[in-house]
Amino acid sequence: MDFLENLLIILLVFFALRIILKWAAPYIFKFFMKKVQSKFENQFNPNQQSRRNHKDDQDIINERQSSRKTNDKKVGEYIDYEEIE
Repeated sequence: MDFLENLLIILLVFFALRIILKWAAPYIFKFFMKKVQSKFENQFNPNQQSRRNHKDDQDIINERQSSRKTNDKKVGEYIDYEEIE
C-alpha cells in the first residue's frame, strides 16, 4: 500500500506542476526576455546617456581623429615568387 501512496503523490505533484507551469510559463518567459533585452541594449549602447548632446558627439569624434596615428612608411619590398615544378 505504501508503494501506491508514493506513486499517487508523485503523479499528483507531476500533474500539479504541469498545470502551474502552463499558467506561469508566459509570465516567466516575459520576465527573462525583458532581462535579455536590457542586457543587449546595454551591450550595444553602453554610452547612450552620455552621447545625447550633439556637442559631446563632436568632441568624441575630434578625440578619435586626433588619437589616430598615420603610418606612411613602406616596410620592406615586394618579392614576386614563381612556382617551381
